[in-house]
Amino acid sequence: MGANDFCPPRRLGHKGVALSAAAALVLLAFITPATARGPEAIADVAEQVIDAVVNVSTKQSVDLRGGAVPQLPPGSPFEEFFEEFFKNRRGQNGQGGPGQSPSPSPRRVNSLGSGFIIDSNGLVVTNNHVISEADEINVILNDGTTLKAEVVGRDQKTDLALLKVNSSKPLKAVKFGDSDKLRLGEWVIAIGNPFSLGGTVTAGIVSARNRDIQSGPYDNYIQTDASINRGNSGGPLFNLNGEVIGVNTAIISPSGGSIGIGFAVPSKTVVPVVAQLREFKEVRRGWLGVRIQQVSDEIAESLSVKPARGALVAGVDDKGPAKPAGIEPGDVIVKFDGKDVKEMRDLPKIVADTPVGKEVEVVIVRKGKEEKRLVKLGRLEDEKKVAAATDKKDASPESKPVVKKALGLDLANLTDELRKKHNIKDKVKGVLITGVDANSPASEKRLAPGMVIAEVQQQPVSNANELQQRIEKLKKDGKKAVVLLVVTPDGDPSFVALSLQ
Repeated sequence: MGANDFCPPRRLGHKGVALSAAAALVLLAFITPATARGPEAIADVAEQVIDAVVNVSTKQSVDLRGGAVPQLPPGSPFEEFFEEFFKNRRGQNGQGGPGQSPSPSPRRVNSLGSGFIIDSNGLVVTNNHVISEADEINVILNDGTTLKAEVVGRDQKTDLALLKVNSSKPLKAVKFGDSDKLRLGEWVIAIGNPFSLGGTVTAGIVSARNRDIQSGPYDNYIQTDASINRGNSGGPLFNLNGEVIGVNTAIISPSGGSIGIGFAVPSKTVVPVVAQLREFKEVRRGWLGVRIQQVSDEIAESLSVKPARGALVAGVDDKGPAKPAGIEPGDVIVKFDGKDVKEMRDLPKIVADTPVGKEVEVVIVRKGKEEKRLVKLGRLEDEKKVAAATDKKDASPESKPVVKKALGLDLANLTDELRKKHNIKDKVKGVLITGVDANSPASEKRLAPGMVIAEVQQQPVSNANELQQRIEKLKKDGKKAVVLLVVTPDGDPSFVALSLQ
C-alpha cells in the first residue's frame, strides 16, 4: 500500500453520517469540556448563597453509665477517641480500669447538622430530627460566628423545624423557589455540613420527583444524586437560580456515606409548613376523618371505578367531618377541593394543605356513579386518641356457630363465645373467619382467623349462610372478583378484593 493509499478511519456522527477526523475532534472538543465541568453557574450560585447556609450544633445529656459507646457517624473525628476512651474505662473484661469507676457519669454529647437562613432577622430552617433531642442549640455562620438558637416550632410529620437567632447585624438570607417546576435531569446544588467537615458544596441532578420512601404520611421527596451525607440533614438544595427548592433530609446507604441516592423535602411542602410555624409555632392541618386505602385494579373493577384511581374509604370516624357530609365506607374519593386524587397517597397531602374550617367539595364514586359532597374540614390533632363509645348488644341472633366455606375461607356466625375467644369488640359486626386455605387468594391477601367480614360488595352481611349465597350469586352473574370489607378484632376496617375465578 502506498502513502497515497492510506485512509484515516472514519467516525460516525448523528444517524451514521461520516465525519472527518478533524470534524470529529472539533465535535469532541465542543461536547466533552461542558460535560466534564458541568454548568459553570454552580460556582456563581455557591458564592452567592454560601453565607446563608449554617451549621446547626446541638448538645444533649447522654447517660453513659451503662458503658455503651456513643453512636457516632462513621468517619467522625471523635469516633476513634470515644472507642479508646471507653476501652480504657472498661478494661479488657468490660469492668473499670485501674483507678477508674466502672460506670462513667452522664456526659454532654455534641452533634452537628445543617440549616439555612430564610430571613435576615435570624429565622433558620432545619430538620426536626437534627434538634429534636437537644438541650442546647447553636447556629454557626459561614464566617465562624456562633449564635444561640431557640426553637420557634417543629413538625414531626414533615421533619422540619424553624429556629430563631439574634444577631447584631442583618444576616444573609435565601429565598424559596418552586419545586413543581423542577425537571428530571436538572442540575441542583446541595450545601451543608457532612461529617462535621463544615460548609461543603456538592452538585448533581434531579433523579426523581414525588418519591415515597415510607417515612411519613406526606412523603413526596425530591431524589437527587448530589452527594448528601450524614450532617447534611437540614441543609438546602438549590436550583441554578440560587433558590431553595428542597431541604436535604434522608439518604439510602448501607455505610452512612453517599451512594448517589439522597432525598429532599420539596419547597412546595416546606413553604406552607414554615409559614405556619412562623405564625402559630405549630402546624394546623385539615382533617377529613376517613381511613383510606389504595384502589387496586381488582377493587376498581368490582366498584366500577374506571380507570382505577382515587382513595378508597375503608372507614369513617364517627366524630369526623366526613360523617355528617354523607361519605361512607366503600366510596372512592377522586377529587378534593378541585384537585384530582390520582392515587391514595395524594389525598392526605391535599387535605393537610387545606385550611381548617374551609367548606370544600368532595367528588366520590359510589356504585359506579360520581356524586358530590360538601365537607367542612376539621383540624387534625397530633397523637389524637379517640375512645369510641360502644353499646353492649347481643352478639348475634344465632347462638350456635354455623360453619360455611367460601373463597378459601372457613366462616362462622359471631357468638359471645367466639367474640371472647378472638377478643373481638362488640361494635364489630359480620361473619367471622375461622380458617384460611394456605393456597387460596385469601391467604395471599393476608386474611387470617379472627378477622370479620362486615360487607360483601358494599352490602352488610350478618351470617355465614348469607355470605355464601352472595358469593354464589356473584359467580353466576359473571363477576371476576368480589370486594370484602374486612375488620380486625380491634375494629380497623379495610377493603380486600378476591378473585372469583
